Amino acid sequence: QVQLVESGGGLVQPGGSLRLSCAASGRLFGINPMGWYRQVPGKERELVASITRIGTTNYANSVKGRFTISRDNAKNTVFLQMNNLKPEDTAVYYCSLQSGITTTTTYWGQGTQVTVSS
Repeated sequence: QVQLVESGGGLVQPGGSLRLSCAASGRLFGINPMGWYRQVPGKERELVASITRIGTTNYANSVKGRFTISRDNAKNTVFLQMNNLKPEDTAVYYCSLQSGITTTTTYWGQGTQVTVSS
């Protein structure tokens, strides 16, 4: 079983920064694609950023230029550096990991709350 644990969320003023971390543990083999999603009550979960096995990144248009996703493969950890935070960024942020090739399984963390005051 794979476990994902997020940390780094909290309360920040508009324009501030936060750095989220997600550590994966369990039955992991090789490097896995990982990503960050966020969800606001009443809305569907949306992709914020993702990173592939070779380090290729993808971002939602709303966070481009402000957020940066990175990973430490040796520690099976993914980070999300969030700068110039806006009230619209307020959400629960979830870490995800994709396992497998022919058959894939997506694992999720418990989520960490990010609140940007307005």
